[in-house]
This record gives sequence, structure tokens and C-alpha cells, in this order.
Amino acid sequence: MYSVVRAFLHYFFKIIFRCKVMGIENIPMSGGAIIASNHVSLFDPPVIGTAFTRSIHFMAKEELFAISAIGWIFKKLKAFPVRRATADRTAIRHAINLLENGELLGLFPEGTRSLTGQLGRPETGLAMIALKSGVPIIPTAVIGTNKVCKDGQLLSRFIVKFGNPIAVIKGKADKETMEELSNQIMKEISLLLEER
Repeated sequence: MYSVVRAFLHYFFKIIFRCKVMGIENIPMSGGAIIASNHVSLFDPPVIGTAFTRSIHFMAKEELFAISAIGWIFKKLKAFPVRRATADRTAIRHAINLLENGELLGLFPEGTRSLTGQLGRPETGLAMIALKSGVPIIPTAVIGTNKVCKDGQLLSRFIVKFGNPIAVIKGKADKETMEELSNQIMKEISLLLEER
């Protein structure tokens, strides 16, 4: 199911929204890595997930899995639930296991969508998962997904930009280290958003 949906959405975004992907060479061909992106629209996960051929697992808010049929679809698309506003140890452990098994994990450092389109303050959860797993972080910028049917544009152009990987050494996830890494991630995403 994942491969069929991915192929359909890939061409849908490419044809309808003229989706442009940049920096695809920064996505590792194998091994665990975290795709860390800004988040401005519900389009973001599928747009990112169809930008490359490797499968990716997204952490999504628990409420999306409340309806069994919808939850089943999300699970088939490799998403898994997380309880927000709390340290969900089950979700964190699952995320680390995925990375240790060589999978790609999609996370949004801000923890939620930005209603203004501007970058917000990062949560430290992504940095903690990266430090505990020791995998690279791929800063990612998604542009245009929040402009659909706004500002007189029915179909805005989508752009996905993958930046240079941030190397992470597996180690203790103390507060200072997590905050430093979180700020570095947001700085790299900000630079990608500024480069046009």
C-alpha cells in the first residue's frame, strides 16, 4: 500500500503543484537518519515522503489514530502515534528502534504546525532521539504548502529542500546538548528557507 500511495502522490504533487525537489543527494541511500523539517501544512508529511524513493516513518499526533479506519491507514503509511505535551516513552523508544534498524524518521522540530508560516521555537525531543541513536539529521525546508487557495493562488508551487546532513555523535542527551543541537537544526532550516 505504501509504495502505491507514494507513487501516486509523487506524480500528483509534481504535476498539479509543480513540486521541485532540491538537495536529494543529501538523503542517505541506506542507514538511519532523521528528516527534520519546518511544518506549515498538512501537506508537509506526504510532500516530504514522496520526494525520494526510500520509505519514511512519521511520528504523528495520537488524535489522528483515534478513528480505527483512519488509524489503520496511517499505520499502513508507516506513521506511528505520539502523545503530545508529554514525554511519550513508547513513541520515543519506537523512533529510536526504527533509526537503529536503518530506517528514515520524519520529525518536525517545532512539534506542531506553524499557523503563521514562520519558524517557531524547537522542542528538544528530536535532538534527544538523535543523540540517543547517533544518526545524522537532514535539515529540510518545505515551501509553498501553506499557500494553497490563499493569496489568490489556487495551486501554489511546492518546493522541498534537503540540506547538508548534521553529524550526531551518540551520547548523553543532557539539556544543554539538546538545546544546542535543536538550535543548530533550526538555524540550518532557516537558511534553507532563505535561499531562493
